[in-house]
Amino acid sequence: MTETPPVAAAEVARTRREPDVRADLPTDTPIIRVENLEKTYRTARGSLTLFKNLDLEVMAGELVAIVGQSGAGKSTLLHILGALDAPSTGRVYCASTNVASLTSRQAAVFRNREIGYVWQFHYLLPEFTAQENVAMPLLARGQSRREANELAANWLREVGLEDRRDHRPGELSGGEQQRVALARALVNNPRLLLADEPTGDLDEKTAHQLFDLLERMHANHGLTSIVVTHNMELAARCGRVLRLEGGRLAANNRESNP
Repeated sequence: MTETPPVAAAEVARTRREPDVRADLPTDTPIIRVENLEKTYRTARGSLTLFKNLDLEVMAGELVAIVGQSGAGKSTLLHILGALDAPSTGRVYCASTNVASLTSRQAAVFRNREIGYVWQFHYLLPEFTAQENVAMPLLARGQSRREANELAANWLREVGLEDRRDHRPGELSGGEQQRVALARALVNNPRLLLADEPTGDLDEKTAHQLFDLLERMHANHGLTSIVVTHNMELAARCGRVLRLEGGRLAANNRESNP
């Protein structure tokens, strides 16, 4: 299965001028609640079921790691949680919204308002500067270019790239590109950060530096974060580690690599 790129400006432009309404959640309500999730794909060799009766609850403010073997469905699970894919059966609530029931337009609005995404590959648009890449989600929501650029510059300052804001992705290192991608993910002040192997394309030192930054952003901005990773050392820094295996999630109690 191929990785789905983030929602690009061409897609989220459909959300322009949508009302920015966000319901407050009771403190004892999970920000994510998944019940009896099943996802089945039709392939040339027959049906492939990734999840069977999968349940998950994530409380506001948690930093959760999901580990597991390649092909277990970790990325697909993130896509379903983030309204980029739909379950075959089951209920998926994110920020009190039944994401499985959203139309494609409603899902685009929801993603742009509630969720920030970081992927293994940064998916920055090469012809635009770092600041312009970060500003795009704001422009898609109808903010003025001046406001969008000011906010984008502030977020680049937060991730330590204020002096690189006029550089294009090809002029940045891999770690810098991921910092820009993180700033872009957070520029709309989402409640939920979904990160799919965010350090997977980085060397060990840069990976730890990026994870340090992710932890800092998680704490400073009151995020709820779910990180898919093969790096057990980084996973152990999260408040909870879940293993996806056999179509279900369980607390990870293994010392071996995922």
